[in-house]
Amino acid sequence: MRYPEAIQFLYDLQLHGLKLGLENTRRLAALAGNPHERLRFIHVAGTNGKGSTCAMLESVFRAAGQRVGLFTSPHLVSFGERIQVHRCPMSESEVVAGVTAMKRLLADFPGDHPPTFFEVVTVMALRHFAAAGCDLVIWETGMGGRLDATNIVTPLASVITNIAFDHERWLGHTLDQIAREKAGIIKPGVPVITGADAPEALRVIRSAAADAGADLVEVAEKDLHGPPLDQISLPLLGDHQRRNAAVAVATARRLASVLPVSAEAITTGLRNVWWPGRLQVVHGQNGQVNLVDGAHNPAGVAALVAALERHFPGQRPALIFGALEDKDWRAMCRALLPVAKSACLVPVASARAATPEQLRSACEPHPAGCPVNVCHSLAEAFRLTRAEPFRLITGSLYLVGEALELLGASASPPRPERSLNEWAGRKFEGPAPVGGP
Repeated sequence: MRYPEAIQFLYDLQLHGLKLGLENTRRLAALAGNPHERLRFIHVAGTNGKGSTCAMLESVFRAAGQRVGLFTSPHLVSFGERIQVHRCPMSESEVVAGVTAMKRLLADFPGDHPPTFFEVVTVMALRHFAAAGCDLVIWETGMGGRLDATNIVTPLASVITNIAFDHERWLGHTLDQIAREKAGIIKPGVPVITGADAPEALRVIRSAAADAGADLVEVAEKDLHGPPLDQISLPLLGDHQRRNAAVAVATARRLASVLPVSAEAITTGLRNVWWPGRLQVVHGQNGQVNLVDGAHNPAGVAALVAALERHFPGQRPALIFGALEDKDWRAMCRALLPVAKSACLVPVASARAATPEQLRSACEPHPAGCPVNVCHSLAEAFRLTRAEPFRLITGSLYLVGEALELLGASASPPRPERSLNEWAGRKFEGPAPVGGP
């Protein structure tokens, strides 16, 4: 099998759609020899900040000398970003080996209940981390928690970053319903750390922890300003990252008896953390500033707007915005337009994308002095805003990946693999088109 064939195999798995539940994953893991039973995990759920918190935890424990695996989703550009060891994404040869092994296992799987893309990738990640001899795996949920494929593990700690509105179709339409799904990762006797502050969400998390006999650590506002956060400047912009960092610090301290980590390692890990596409600044020609952020729900946009006011006071960016149709893009537009100098509405490369015309309906009437343009592509929006000194690209992590490629700021080689984040399959069509801002 060659790499393009491995990627096509993964694309074909998307035809099985999205299924919430653990039966398939458990059965597939058993066929693989239950690799998760040879690993230690920190399981991370939450509405926003999961990826950033995972990156912080990975950096802290790597600074402490651990060999750390990192499992996150979605990827921005290349599939291998999802499965990393020592912050090295899976190589092409490793992806081929992993897919080849999973293909053999699937031959023994009942044909009437085929595993989904995410279920297969979850077990593929477990095999990779076990083979790599990881001391610890930072393990991010895909959606929710209770019925998420990642929930077959029993971790050292369960982390719930926060609770806000997102994925309501699957997780519920109230914060307590959403919290109940996220709290489904809580296991008997396993400590829980949370940065959630919504009262209705906290009630659910407290109740779930009490029922499981699990010690609960609640990160409070004061923890955002205590040591070591009172002494360091985080590389990730935004006050919301201080809460994510406080959750990571609380987790490391709570696990110190089983995963020794010094105060120096915590400080070093936080100072050196990096996580692309989250308030990432990319400098262009002639001093142009491109701020790329994966805010994809109203809570994420609120954090983005607060970060703009803090880090770019008095500056109004040219906004480039695209969103998925199943997100609350109306609320996102209402929050972003007042802080923008102009707006270009673009399609996201997804079958679930809201059209620029739909987005425009949410921008009417737009604020005075903020013209709104409908664009057929991100590249067109880049051309229209080429002379702008400050651009903000946001609305979807799918869009962020495309933007980083066009800006030449992606750490991964350009490949047509972003559509692997979809829930319906697409064919692998060769090298990605080369473009520029």
